[in-house]
Amino acid sequence: MGASKSAYFNEQQNSMAALIKAMAHPARIAIVEHLIKVESCICNDIVDEIPLSQPTVSQHLKELKMAGIIKGNIEGNSICYCLDQSAIDKLRDYFNGISVNILHPKTNCC
Repeated sequence: MGASKSAYFNEQQNSMAALIKAMAHPARIAIVEHLIKVESCICNDIVDEIPLSQPTVSQHLKELKMAGIIKGNIEGNSICYCLDQSAIDKLRDYFNGISVNILHPKTNCC
């Protein structure tokens, strides 16, 4: 059996790829935008905002939580979700680093 392709890349590259992959769906973008707007949210509130079934929304929430983009606390029979600031900071720092290098290229390219 061959090595996992992720073994060819460093921990930071694999970590960033996992975060970006978790965000790579319009429903997940909508969920993150909703959480930004309301600052925290009960799962049922998210289902009311996203035009998808409850099981589908739950699956997207699970993917975001597994990637560390959101956190959830149990409140009675519901789960209250919020963004994990450290994951958002990592995404911001990564894309800011790309932006800086594009705005100040070291060489003339294309």
